[in-house]
Amino acid sequence: MLIELQIQDFAIIDRLHLRFEQGFNVLTGETGAGKSIIIDALGTLRGDRVDPTFVRAGCARARVEGVFSLDDCPHLVPLLVEYDLYDEDDGQLILTREMSAESGRSVARVNGRAVNSAVLREIGSRLIDIHGQHEGQSLFNPRTHLDLLDRFGDLLPLRQQVTDQLAALRAVQAQLNDLRTGEARRQARIEELQLLCDDVAAAKLRPGEEEELLRERSIVQNATRIATLADEAYRALYSGGEGRSGRPASEAMALAVDALNELSRFDDRAAPLAQQATELQYQLEDLVIALRSYRSHLDVDPRRLEVIEDRLTVLRDLQRKYGVDLATLIEQAARAGDEIEQLSSATTQIAALEAQEHALLQELARRAAELSQRRKQVGEELSRQISMAMKDLAMPNVQFAVQIDHQDDPNGPLINGRRLACDRNGIDRVEFLISPNPGEPLKPLARIASGGESARLLLALKSILSQVDEVPTLVFDEIDVGVGGRAGHVVGQKLWMISRRHQVLCITHLPQVAAFANAHYHIRKEVVGGRTRTAVEVLSAEQRIDEIAAMLDGVPNDHSRANARQILERAQAWQMHRQAELIPER
Repeated sequence: MLIELQIQDFAIIDRLHLRFEQGFNVLTGETGAGKSIIIDALGTLRGDRVDPTFVRAGCARARVEGVFSLDDCPHLVPLLVEYDLYDEDDGQLILTREMSAESGRSVARVNGRAVNSAVLREIGSRLIDIHGQHEGQSLFNPRTHLDLLDRFGDLLPLRQQVTDQLAALRAVQAQLNDLRTGEARRQARIEELQLLCDDVAAAKLRPGEEEELLRERSIVQNATRIATLADEAYRALYSGGEGRSGRPASEAMALAVDALNELSRFDDRAAPLAQQATELQYQLEDLVIALRSYRSHLDVDPRRLEVIEDRLTVLRDLQRKYGVDLATLIEQAARAGDEIEQLSSATTQIAALEAQEHALLQELARRAAELSQRRKQVGEELSRQISMAMKDLAMPNVQFAVQIDHQDDPNGPLINGRRLACDRNGIDRVEFLISPNPGEPLKPLARIASGGESARLLLALKSILSQVDEVPTLVFDEIDVGVGGRAGHVVGQKLWMISRRHQVLCITHLPQVAAFANAHYHIRKEVVGGRTRTAVEVLSAEQRIDEIAAMLDGVPNDHSRANARQILERAQAWQMHRQAELIPER
């Protein structure tokens, strides 16, 4: 609900700070005092379009800020979390809108963070719903009618069943479509995979073979040089070389070890050197043994090179053919068998999926038909209640109906001999119809022309549907236009009843409506420093009597004050009676 509203330099408002009550708040005052300006300011927080004329003359910018409690709108929390605007330690939400007189542009903020106008509209429209006789309200949008009907009839769980059933059907149909439309591709894929398996099997590929062959080819190609180098290394280490002076390295190392061991007997500081030399001698002996083994296995067959080259050609041809390396080719061949089996069993899969599709369609038809039948019953009850409410509002001849239509779809569920289009909401297309006058046909709600009829119909709808409306703050701007005193008392009753579930802000010129308010705000114009501005005062009990008396007779006097007291007492008596009847809803 709206807790506080601050307006700065907006139209004829220079500074205004209002705190609103939880229930029924009424705003009264002379025409032109600025009542509707306050509603316009609220509209900017809802994301309505702004205009440079909103900025007070002589000021650079206008600013509107609203502080809302989130206690009565938990449905808004996921949206705030999605946009990273939720503060879980604070149960409040602050919307701010600033408008520039020079550029005409505005800046919107939610909890101090700048957001674009789309995000502001998405959030603001879930906090405030503004209704006036000339405004296109959400109730007059046919796209909202189905949701209102389902919430009114508590049909959302049944609708969710239809949604889930349709999702399951769509998943099966998607699989079927892939199988049916991909027959040619599937056969081509089977042949491609089979050829891959045959090529890999014929080539007898094994991991790492190419690397081994390349290494072996290098050895075969350089066999003479490799043997010479290995022999030279061995002779240098162990037996010495022809034409070389001095001992082999192994013999020289042994002499060095003996000398260092002898030296360490005389000087213990040489002991580490003797130890290091001994370790080098062992390593040198190991090297000699390994080199001897390497040299003895250098028996290379020159004809082996031709075999290696032929095998490498086979491997490279396969890599060019399939465009992957050998490791990937071997891996693909290993998986190909399973894919071939899966593709080959498509006929069996299609038959099983078709049976599943048929069963899902039958179940979808059953649930959608049940939902449609329930909607028809709920629609009749809604029509009855709204017609009764319109009689209370001095419009006894109004006819209201909920129209439920269907569209054909050859692929839809079969219901009562027809295949019907079905989406996540079911098979129904819902729209509210109205006939304001006797003899006139029912027409879509959005085509109503009369502002007074529209306002009263809106109030009747809101009084019935407020129990399922999730928007916490409802604003009614002169919704009682064209309503007389007797019907005005009923308007006040209905607004008060709506306020049991919602915060209500209402601009009214009817004293009978104002008498039902929990909080009464008087709006007036005043001139300060040669400038006109709007001022708002929260009225006390005695001040309310004077204000209602002024609404009755222009100027408060003893007679009008007595009438005002009677109107207030009558409203309070009715409220007490209703409170005694109703189970507390807050």
